[in-house]
Amino acid sequence: MDLKTASALRRLRLVSAPEAVSFLLLLVCSVLKRTTDFNAVPVMGMVHGVLFVLYVLFWADAWNRAKWPLGTAAFYFVLSVLPTGGFFAERRLRREAEDAVIASRARRESVAKA
Repeated sequence: MDLKTASALRRLRLVSAPEAVSFLLLLVCSVLKRTTDFNAVPVMGMVHGVLFVLYVLFWADAWNRAKWPLGTAAFYFVLSVLPTGGFFAERRLRREAEDAVIASRARRESVAKA
């Protein structure tokens, strides 16, 4: 995995959890708006909207650089529209990054021994 691909996946991973948290907070604010006089929906809607747009931009960049199959790309997009999906995306992306580092070290060691 080259540096630009790793950076794209890292950006997507780093925005996944905050996007999920903002989605959950927006849902809570929506409930509070209807049950109390508290109305933070405009603010949380803006925050969530910005984070969602960032997620989609980083997702498209990661899809382009990592050359994911359509199924993998669709999986990460579907996770972005589920209330807690960003947490699962972050965990899976972290695992993929760790596996890529392990594979890179193994290749480097096999080249050094040859």
